Amino acid sequence: MKNLKELFVTKKSEILSVFVTAGYPKLNSLETIILELEGAGTDLIEVGIPFSDPLADGKTIQDSSEIALANGMNLTVLVEQLTEIRKKTAIPLVLMGYLNPIYQYGVEKLLQFCQINQIEGMIIPDISIEEYERSYKTLFEKNNVSLVFIVTPHTHSERLKRIDELSTSFIYMVSSASITGVAAEFNEEHCQGFEYIASSNLKSPVLVGFGIHNNSTFKKVNQYFSGAIIGSAFIRHLSKSNHKISHFVDGIVGRCF
Repeated sequence: MKNLKELFVTKKSEILSVFVTAGYPKLNSLETIILELEGAGTDLIEVGIPFSDPLADGKTIQDSSEIALANGMNLTVLVEQLTEIRKKTAIPLVLMGYLNPIYQYGVEKLLQFCQINQIEGMIIPDISIEEYERSYKTLFEKNNVSLVFIVTPHTHSERLKRIDELSTSFIYMVSSASITGVAAEFNEEHCQGFEYIASSNLKSPVLVGFGIHNNSTFKKVNQYFSGAIIGSAFIRHLSKSNHKISHFVDGIVGRCF
């Protein structure tokens, strides 16, 4: 298995991470989607835990969460599915979710599951670095799971430095102070934000999310960072009746098909 650290050591740029909402479009879609993403050359998969009140997600991912919840997806079901999926693939997986359902399930219980099943990272947008250090750092370290912190183009340099010190896998940079699903090309303001983070001499690799939806935006962020996270664009692709995952990935990375 290539773990997260090995991924970032062996591949310094053009890392493709794809977000998928567990339970969307069907309750049992996750295994097929993950295996097809792996087969298409995706490097890392971010598995979203559906939640009724996501803070950072735009309409596309919110809608996919509502459908997933209506389909019957919850953390108990997701754990069962990922246990079986892990028997069939070694691709690096990261869980993304909000604290409420994770807390209800049991933070330590979920971390123990992650350790057993080689899920090495979690993204929890509503845990601040202060709360992490105060309440969760020991649990994450005990179970060898990395909390992936989120930064923006406006994160203060001192806070950015502390986040870098606490990070053990990668840092998630959002391209702008907005929500997911904005499908526009990057402008000068975005590039200034990229330059600010890129010039901060971080030890941790950085993946950029929010707004990456085609080869042009993928190439742009790779001029500055290790790779990109594709979310809403992939969810929209899954909503098409004739979707083919390999074609989506080929289009993002610029392969001809």
